[in-house]
Amino acid sequence: MDNQNYNKPILKNARKRTKNETSVLDYVPTAFDSLLGEGKLYCIQTHGCQANVADSEKIKGLLESQGFVETNIEEIADLIIINTCAIRENAEKKVFGELGRYKSMKLKKPELIVAVGGCMPQEEVVVEKLLKTYKQVDIIFGTHNLHKLLDYLQVAIKEKRRVVEVLSVEGEIVEDLPSARDSRFKAWVNIMFGCDEFCTYCIVPYTRGKERSRHPEHILSEVQSLIDQGYKEITLLGQNVNSYGLDFESREYRFSDLLNDLHKMDIPRIRFTTSHPKDFSTEIIDVLSLGGNLMPYIHLPVQSGSNKILKAMNRKYTKESYLKTVQEIRDKIPSISLTTDIIVGFPGETEEDFIETLDLVEKAGFEGAYTFVFSPRSGTPAANFDDSTPNEEKKKRLYRLNKIVNEGFKNGNLRFLDQMVEVLVEGPSKTNPNMLSGYTKHNKLVHFKGDSKLIGSLTSLQIVEAKTWSLTGEEYHG
Repeated sequence: MDNQNYNKPILKNARKRTKNETSVLDYVPTAFDSLLGEGKLYCIQTHGCQANVADSEKIKGLLESQGFVETNIEEIADLIIINTCAIRENAEKKVFGELGRYKSMKLKKPELIVAVGGCMPQEEVVVEKLLKTYKQVDIIFGTHNLHKLLDYLQVAIKEKRRVVEVLSVEGEIVEDLPSARDSRFKAWVNIMFGCDEFCTYCIVPYTRGKERSRHPEHILSEVQSLIDQGYKEITLLGQNVNSYGLDFESREYRFSDLLNDLHKMDIPRIRFTTSHPKDFSTEIIDVLSLGGNLMPYIHLPVQSGSNKILKAMNRKYTKESYLKTVQEIRDKIPSISLTTDIIVGFPGETEEDFIETLDLVEKAGFEGAYTFVFSPRSGTPAANFDDSTPNEEKKKRLYRLNKIVNEGFKNGNLRFLDQMVEVLVEGPSKTNPNMLSGYTKHNKLVHFKGDSKLIGSLTSLQIVEAKTWSLTGEEYHG
């Protein structure tokens, strides 16, 4: 394929932030002479967070608008897309491993198109590696231009040229993209994009651009459309949903206002992710305390319990202020289920710093946590920090932390034993196909025996067993 007109990422440009107001564009599909995907199958792999899942649904919507049909069998696909994650090194290694397999597939099927999108291509080193080593990749695109995927496919399919288009920009908002949602009753709704926090360990501000909020009328219109289609639950998405609206110049409308408006709408369940502790305001807590369709579950990443480490991470809060926020949440929403993220072995973390983290975990009363050993990301400040703690010590700390976290998991589940709970039934259990499973308002996983007709419904169950990771329920017959 042709080796010209490549638009590669530039990390220093991705760091830039201006006061310019975000452009909002309406998606206008390109008119092609014929359907690009007529008679063709596509397969998509999604790595990473909920934002990537939502992006993949948009990619599917674009492809299916041009006649592509999805398959889960790579060997028969005419197009394979990997939507990548850059948050940890292991995620990147997995993607490169997958790409290696496609080399032999492409030798057998030269017309196969392989595309790599998402966060990984936003890194300079990744694009250079793809260009040098993975010549089986036909299209490389980033997070800011997935709405142009069909144009890139036109070039790759019709002109037989390789396409590399990765934009290191602050980003814009593109409305009205088609979406092929994975569920008929649960939906992701982006309320904002990007991140301006610049935590020293995180690559996301460079891969996703600046914080930019969708206009509330567009969000509320999308939610109403989902209501009309019979959806039961929406999850609001943003890298830091609590800062929603702070970038508006012509209106005073914040995350608490959006939650308040959604609280009045006729949809049973509203969730959100992810929150940043520094922006979790009293106004947000007050709205959440209204209950109703606002679920009593909050994921509030703390990352560390040491003020020294929090400062090195550029998290902009302290252990004391975090615990104060937790206490305010518990005072106003007593039944809340609280979970978090914690990084172990951040550069400079001593045993005393780690003990501070264990102390915070005990005091906060988390009912779950995603815990990780620090993974340096090229291009972030923390990648250059002095890191003298042996990996074996980091693993030991992770084990000690997880022991306490798992007790929190179990205690969080035990409080629902013998209680009646409402479950949104999602489908067969992943661990036992003879059981159904779903989630409670508090985001607890429940397995139970029931008729498949219940899938997609809100069902009352009595909890008869509480395990560490899940609950077992039974239908209540009075």
